[in-house]
Amino acid sequence: MSEPVEHVSCLIIGSGPAGYSAAIYAARAALKPVMVQGLQPGGQLTITTEVENYPGYPKGTQGPEMMEDFKAQAERFGTDVRWGMATKVDFTGPVHKVTIDDTKEIHADTVIIATGASARWLGLDSEQKYNGFGVSACAVCDGFFFKGQDVAIVGAGDTAAEEATYLAKICRKVYMIVRKGEMRASKAMQERVLKTANIELIWNSETKEIIGDKGVTGAIIRNLKTQEERSLTITGFFVAIGHKPNTDIFGKWLSLDETGYIKTVPGTSKTTIPGVFAVGDVQDKVYRQAVTAAGSGCMGALDAERYLADKKTH
Repeated sequence: MSEPVEHVSCLIIGSGPAGYSAAIYAARAALKPVMVQGLQPGGQLTITTEVENYPGYPKGTQGPEMMEDFKAQAERFGTDVRWGMATKVDFTGPVHKVTIDDTKEIHADTVIIATGASARWLGLDSEQKYNGFGVSACAVCDGFFFKGQDVAIVGAGDTAAEEATYLAKICRKVYMIVRKGEMRASKAMQERVLKTANIELIWNSETKEIIGDKGVTGAIIRNLKTQEERSLTITGFFVAIGHKPNTDIFGKWLSLDETGYIKTVPGTSKTTIPGVFAVGDVQDKVYRQAVTAAGSGCMGALDAERYLADKKTH
């Protein structure tokens, strides 16, 4: 190690709504939290433009601005917010060791993991070009902006089916692009999609290109069996092919589910290691909203505070 070891009471890894909320509560509880922001300071909300469903912003706000507000509030109470990324952890002993940027080691009495999840993308250049300008990975967050318009959604699982039916209530028409000749979604969800009149299923197909000007205006879809191409006129393009939780460095130490999400004791943020807590999208594959992430961040800080208090009394 090229830098001396630092000892902290509470280390927060990650800086989205969950991480910042944990920081606000931990700082107010005099835990002197240190936050390592990670690869994407502010989390997924920094690639979202309008946020209109977070309480307290009656006119809506921009995702990046909202995360700056969260950060300022955490710093106001004394959170030490730092650049850097956790690259390795060692949870063998009572003190938890976390390596930052492969060079600095921090020893922490408690660790709150708020590393979030990343949306899986199709890998098209045009998808990234129009991300936030018609391309979205969250129908619940962004569907409202496409009220009465024609949109497309890619995916075949429960989330895609749920988001397609959600969009169908708001949008005029929803094209659902499915790679195979069947869906992976549960029978109940499939039935719901099939019974929704304004959802058109496009089977055995993939997206070749998303077209646009300032925002999305269409998409070119290719049939994988016939190689025929079809143009869709749409203003919104939703990707619902899953999320990948950012848990690679924790797999050896913590209990993960089959898709890599950290398992927590129901109703708490506690992991299988005492003193290590998981909050936000890194442990939540159901709701995945800023407001639920913030709520779980609060839980993580309270759980950490109680853990430290119990250690003092024993």
